[in-house]
Order: sequence, then structure tokens, then C-alpha cells
Amino acid sequence: MPLSIRNQLPGTVTAITPGEVMATVKVDLSGGHHLTAAITREAAADLALTPGSDVRALLKSTEVALTTAPVTGLSIRNQLPGTVSEIITGEAMTSIKITVAGGALTSVITTEAATDLGLAPGTPVVALIKSTEISLATP
Repeated sequence: MPLSIRNQLPGTVTAITPGEVMATVKVDLSGGHHLTAAITREAAADLALTPGSDVRALLKSTEVALTTAPVTGLSIRNQLPGTVSEIITGEAMTSIKITVAGGALTSVITTEAATDLGLAPGTPVVALIKSTEISLATP
């Protein structure tokens, strides 16, 4: 099924922690980084997720925030370091393509934020993604 979500990172489930309604799913990405996704317990069961399951982490580009350095003291645990590879600047919004280990991401942020961060091709960045904004798909 074709999707409009361009950020699709392949990985392997390493752990699942079920809660009453939600479950956290830890995923090792093919590039060596890790993500945690918070999905409904029902979705985890429907996908038949177990440690070792192959998945794709799906991330909307509008849900990928950027910083120019690692951040501590923040509840967002998903932090993927990368390098800006391309910038498409619009009047209000800017699309930033980022090369990360094992793949690529796109982040769409305000043009004002992109300017304030001084982003340009080659700039090192860290992509920040809340666990509740990650969806998982199985092959």
C-alpha cells in the first residue's frame, strides 16, 4: 500500500512493554540507532509484534523536530543524529532532508526556525521524535 509518509526506517523489534492501553516498542534501526514507539496495545497484538519482528518505523515529516546538538533534560528520548543533505525553503515552511545512519529523514519546520538554526547542507543536526508520533508497520 503506497503511503504519503516518506520517513520509513527499517528495524527490528527488541522489546515490548505492554501497559493497560498502550505499549512501548523498542526498535533497533538498521543504521545502529534505536527508537521507541508508543502504540496501542491492540495495534501491537494486531501486528503480532514480538522481539525479532521486522518493522518499519513511520514518521510524519511534520513531527520531526530538529536541534543542532544533542539535548538532555528532555522527555523526547528518540534522538537521531544526522547531517543536512538538502534544504527546500518556502515562504512559511522549509523541508530539510537529513542523512542518518542507515537511511534518510525529512523534517518540515518553519522557515523562521530553519533560519534561526542556521541550517545549510552539511550542518550536523539531531532529529527529535516523540514516541507517540511513531507508527509501526510490518512487511
